[in-house]
Amino acid sequence: MVRIVVSAVIGYLLGSINLAIIVSKAFMRQDVREMGSHNAGATNVARVFGMKMGVVTLIGDFLKTLAAMYAGRALYGDVGEVIAVGACLVGHCWPLYFGFKGGKGVATGACVMLIIDWRVFVAVVVAFAVAFALTRIVSISSLASATTAPIAVLVFDGIDMPFVLLAFFAAVIVWFNHRENIKRLKNGTETKFKPGSGKK
Repeated sequence: MVRIVVSAVIGYLLGSINLAIIVSKAFMRQDVREMGSHNAGATNVARVFGMKMGVVTLIGDFLKTLAAMYAGRALYGDVGEVIAVGACLVGHCWPLYFGFKGGKGVATGACVMLIIDWRVFVAVVVAFAVAFALTRIVSISSLASATTAPIAVLVFDGIDMPFVLLAFFAAVIVWFNHRENIKRLKNGTETKFKPGSGKK
């Protein structure tokens, strides 16, 4: 039990290192949560500050999730890994260091899928890419990839319960955090993605 708790705490604290906020403040001297969609994630960073800053944020999100995975695995094997990665996802969305106002979990969730199985990761990336090519709307693409994730886990990994639960958990987090986007999609007011210029 102690190892499970420690895995969760480490994962959450790592997840709370929100790269979107850090990158926007360190490089652009602004808080990305006050601009664009007001979301502290890689997509909004790219939307406001350009693709270069968005990619930097995305890489940071992947690295912190991998760090959580290795810490959890070292502490308690597969169970510790799942707990730590799940907690990292929670920390990303509700970061301790930034007033519990973070991202929507899409980039971190994608890293979670890579940790589960590279084929699952490919499936969610393809789902995102196809949806984005058809709509140019990131929220639809994110929801498509989140929906694909647990299905892909079941297809490629079978009933490996810890990872199945992790995939479903990640999908629920992403859907939950897109509540307002879903409302705008229903109303026909959701905007298409357009990267920023990269200038302050």
